[in-house]
Order: sequence, then C-alpha cells, then structure tokens
Amino acid sequence: MKKTFTPLLFVLLAFRVSSTSAQENTGHSNSISITGYVDAYAAYYTDSVGIGNYQQFPSVSPRSNQFGLNVAMITAKYNADRLRATVALQYGDIPRSAWSGTFNPILEANAGIRICKELWLDAGFFRTHFGTEGLFPKENICNSVSLNTFYEPYFESGVKLNYNPTEKIALNIFLLNGYNMFEDNNEKKSFGLLATYTLGNAGNIGYSNYIGDDSPQGDSVSHLRFHNNLFFNYAVIGWKFQIGGDYCIQENSDIDQPESSASMFSGVVTAKYTIAKKLSAYARYEFFNDPNGSMSPRMTDVQGNLTGFIAWGITGGAEFRPTDNSYIRFEARTLQFDIYQQIFYWNGEQTNKRMEAMLNLGVWFE
Repeated sequence: MKKTFTPLLFVLLAFRVSSTSAQENTGHSNSISITGYVDAYAAYYTDSVGIGNYQQFPSVSPRSNQFGLNVAMITAKYNADRLRATVALQYGDIPRSAWSGTFNPILEANAGIRICKELWLDAGFFRTHFGTEGLFPKENICNSVSLNTFYEPYFESGVKLNYNPTEKIALNIFLLNGYNMFEDNNEKKSFGLLATYTLGNAGNIGYSNYIGDDSPQGDSVSHLRFHNNLFFNYAVIGWKFQIGGDYCIQENSDIDQPESSASMFSGVVTAKYTIAKKLSAYARYEFFNDPNGSMSPRMTDVQGNLTGFIAWGITGGAEFRPTDNSYIRFEARTLQFDIYQQIFYWNGEQTNKRMEAMLNLGVWFE
C-alpha cells in the first residue's frame, strides 16, 4: 500500500494544479478537490479471540489491547458543468476487516454525467446508500457502529439516477450488483432507493431501501430481500439527535418453516450534548432482533436451538475537539445478547455479554 498512496498523492496534486491552470486560461467551471482523513485508536474488549485477531463484528477499532489505525484515506473529486467523478482510496483496519477483499483499497470510484438540469447518471463503485449511521467515526456521533449498521451494506456497485427537484429534496434510484458486494454472485440485479428531505440547517429525514435476491448462482430457492430503513437527524440548542430503524423481510428464510418468509427489525437512538465549546458527551441505545438468522449468522444456542442473533447495547462517551477538523473521543459500550446466545469467551467461560472501550484520535483536511 505504501507504493500505491505516495505516487497517487503526487498525481492528484499535479492534476489539481493543471486543472486550476486550465480553468484560469479557459474560464470553464471545472474544479478538483482533494480531501484526506486519518483515524487512529486504542481499544480493549472482554472477549478472548487471540492476540492480533479481529473482534467479533469487526469494523471500527477491531483489535483489542493494542494501538491501531482505523483508516487513512484520500479522496479526489472532479466537478464540471456536465461531468463529475470521485476516486477514494483507503487503508487500515476498517477496510481490512469490513470491506471487499477483491477491491480492498477502493472506498469508491465512480463517474457521472448530467442528463438535464437536475438529473445525473452515475456509474461505478459507491459507498452504500443505505442506513442511519455512517461507517467511519468522523461521520458519526459515536466511534463504534451499532449492530444494525454492521449488518447493513457498506459498499455497492452499479448505476444510480440522482434527481434534486428542489434544494430540500434529493431522490436516488439504484440498479446494483447485490447487497454489500462489488462483484455479482448471480445473474440477478438488485434495486435501491434513497429519498432525503432537508430540514434547513437543523438536519434531515429520509428513507432508503434495498430489493434483491443474492442467493448464490445455482441455488434453486429464492431469497428475495426487501430491506427498509428510516432515519432522522436533528440538531437544536446544544443537542444533536440521530434516530433510525430497519425492517427487513426475506423469502424462504424461516428456521422452523423454510418455505416461509423471515423478518428482522432493529433500531438505534443516539444523542449528543455540547457541554462547552470544544467538549461534548454522547450516548446511544441500540437493539437488533433477527431470530431466524436471515441477516445474521445462524447459531446453536446453549439449549440446542438454532437461532439468529437477538441483542441490545448501550454506548456512552465524551468528545474533545481541539480544532474544527479534529477530535479525541473516549467511549465505552456494553453489548448483550439473548441469555442463551453465549457467543463470547472471557475468563475461561462462555458469556452473552461483552464490554468495549476505545480511544480514537481523528484528523481530516479539506
């Protein structure tokens, strides 16, 4: 990766200089922007998975009892009157533990053309259009992501139509290879929708969905999935709130009646309060209910029953902002599963609970 990032940075910087020069000479409204982001961490988990191994549900700060790099990323964006493109590269524990193995360094890479005044067509690799939380700590109130975010898609590939009829309304329609995949695993394509309404400077409210059957090629049984997400973000007088919920139904996925559909529902509520100009505190409650394992792995519990994950969690933390483009966060989290789902191992015993603590330092430039 060292050989990839260093020359790329020089190329992007050179491209930016040449584009700026061309703009000055021609007067065209072309622009190149380059941004970067780094997040480093130290974390501790009460789950014995072995030194250097990723914790269960790995994404943010996934290694216990050591220092690590969540992500180092660089993004280049090109914008013109009728064309646009984005290339973003990444490296660190988040992409290694949670991203595509085939296209691991690629966060996103896509190009677009404006069809008419408010309508764009984009194609390529995208970050997910789905969910309440983002993946990276910079995008969220908390460092860690909730379980429902973990089982939502992180990335996707295909084409999208982006329509903005007003300054407050944004509509995106997607034709995709599949759920959380760059490469297709069958001959079927999937669909998605993202609709967002902006509430002025206070926040936004929106709905996203995914419709597709990602059964492996040759599977004779359909597993059509209809996944829905509602989200709400709002800020008022020192407070910031983030609320979201998922509901998913999938064909032929019931444990007791395999020919019947199974459902999953989950939710997350996060609140942040600004104590002083640079200091704030936050808390989050999450729950995840997937009794048939249509999205989470199926397991045999201590009673010998086959089941999917049922869990809830509470997170609390504090954030210090040394500058407008940096943060230091410390947070603790309790993640608890159904009493019979003892998936963790600590002090020589199986348990259904895990404690987490993580310290994150993030800096970005724009």
